[in-house]
Amino acid sequence: MARTRRTGALAVLLATQLAATACGWSGDAPPTPASRPAPAGTANDRVGALFLGSVDGPRMCTASVVSSPHHNLLVTAAHCVQTLEHGTESGLVFVPGFRDGRAPHGSWPLTSITVDPRWTASEDPEYDVAFLTVAAVDDEEIEDVLGGNPLGTGRGFGLPVSVTGYPNGSEEPITCATRTGSQSPTQESFRCTGYSVGTSGSPWLTADGAVIGVIGGYQQGGYEEAVSYSITFDDRVTALYRRATG
Repeated sequence: MARTRRTGALAVLLATQLAATACGWSGDAPPTPASRPAPAGTANDRVGALFLGSVDGPRMCTASVVSSPHHNLLVTAAHCVQTLEHGTESGLVFVPGFRDGRAPHGSWPLTSITVDPRWTASEDPEYDVAFLTVAAVDDEEIEDVLGGNPLGTGRGFGLPVSVTGYPNGSEEPITCATRTGSQSPTQESFRCTGYSVGTSGSPWLTADGAVIGVIGGYQQGGYEEAVSYSITFDDRVTALYRRATG
């Protein structure tokens, strides 16, 4: 099934885990790396779970803070927030850094959802990305509290990335350092175990902290928990970002 309801320190993490993976290679292809619990900290606390209603409600997907002019923007997969069957989800809240039932940085209500019209019309997997605005809490914008990951587009394939997300069966996030591959000219992939239901929308972060993908796209992110997909972040995503921030 699809996964619906599926910095410097970052650079060190990537280098360490990728080196460990390389040491275990046999034959022509490296083994699939395994995810591990994501430690709390600045980079991972920008990633959170989307809940319906409140932190006590159903958990839906993963989202993360992305840098924006108004300091109030998240990025996730479009299928997490709008479907042909259910329309646009309402009453969603974002809980960054969620762990063990706690919301260490509060709950941030969504105020708007921006998806491409081609997703709205037919759930075209080439447009499975969404930008979400959240309300200020205690007169503070979310990016001012947690910082945000810059949007990275046109980066190509074969990049080392760190991917952090929230499987619905876990009370803490998982993370993995891996490398992107090409599923098609407009879809990319990575291999790592553990990315099951709830991890849709998980950000793919480069060593310089840019988000270059989110789990979604082909097969709504993947039918196997060890192989995940994203649309390639290119002009399509740049145009959507401008709509969301305009």
